[in-house]
Amino acid sequence: MTDPQSPPSTPVLPSRPERLLSIDALRGFDMFWIIGGDSLARAIGKWWGTPAGEQFAEQFEHVAWEGFRFYDLIFPLFLFVVGVVLPFSLSKYQSGAHPRSAALGRIARRVVFLFVLGLIGNNLLQFDFAHLRVTGVLQRIAICYGFAAVIFLFSSVRTQAILVAAILVGYYGLLMFVPAPETGKAGDFAKETNLAGYVDRHYLPGEIKESYYGFGDNEGLLSTIPAVATTLLGVLAGQWLATRHSPWVKVVALLAAGAACLGAGTLWGLHFPIIKILWTSSYVLVVGGWSLILLGLFYAIIDVLKFRAWSYFFVVIGVNAITIYMAARIIPFDRIAFFFFGGLAKLSAQYSPGSRPVVAAAGVLVVEWLLLLYLYRRRIFLRV
Repeated sequence: MTDPQSPPSTPVLPSRPERLLSIDALRGFDMFWIIGGDSLARAIGKWWGTPAGEQFAEQFEHVAWEGFRFYDLIFPLFLFVVGVVLPFSLSKYQSGAHPRSAALGRIARRVVFLFVLGLIGNNLLQFDFAHLRVTGVLQRIAICYGFAAVIFLFSSVRTQAILVAAILVGYYGLLMFVPAPETGKAGDFAKETNLAGYVDRHYLPGEIKESYYGFGDNEGLLSTIPAVATTLLGVLAGQWLATRHSPWVKVVALLAAGAACLGAGTLWGLHFPIIKILWTSSYVLVVGGWSLILLGLFYAIIDVLKFRAWSYFFVVIGVNAITIYMAARIIPFDRIAFFFFGGLAKLSAQYSPGSRPVVAAAGVLVVEWLLLLYLYRRRIFLRV
């Protein structure tokens, strides 16, 4: 019997998972290479002027078609981190603390905003629609975020894992067993005649640009399907981080899962080629493996061992990732950097030939980071 003097009980709702600094740092680490870290690395490799230096610089160029280099990890790592954040930002809707209808509206607004922002980055405001590229990095992020967010809201961890497997196996079947229309050949992975490129050329709105693969699009129609699986891998990792398991159990599991995905993807790649432009299933597992390993390492160092001072540089970038991505397309950071560091770059070349591009690339990064630091200290963030 209830004591009439006791206050009425209230349901205990699950608390929102604590936001982890390692996630912002990992996102910032990823964006660092996008906003100029790659140029700096290539310049350093050429400055060394040795075969080892050339091999180092090569890691910051995309593979032309089949294979894998470090720079082929950068975009999928960002999609992976987008997924990792979802359990932290949407858990209150999944738990019933807030209506899911409110979450759906929020997700829809973000998808539209990101997609339109991507179109603006592709020169939408020039009104040259005949030469407009409809797809792009932000557009793919918008689509993958939208699908992954809705799947997270309305499914269990088990269902999400099954969906990842189904997408990877289904995409494998699509590319391996459906004949490419131009050759009639199943399992056609040629750059010029593969099925995904054919679909883009015939059904993708907008212009197919030579600089974005030419025979299809880097962020084309079919290849967006397995990219959703990349984001869902991040969703699974984020939910694991939000559990009550001990921190070191989480670290070990992330590293083990990463190693398993990396091994499986490498073996699968012997039969189903690792091709970033097509976002093949083997590629998804390889980049997913590396992403899980990096997340495990960042989480262990920053949030478990509490070695955080070094991560500040990346956190400043990570909390305004979309801001700096768009700013780099609007603000002439190279000209600003030349104004401040042009003399230093010229002087350095007198003492060390070949160092001028290194100083120039570092100068651009300094200017970009100082802008982000100003925004960070002012608590100005582009909330997408």
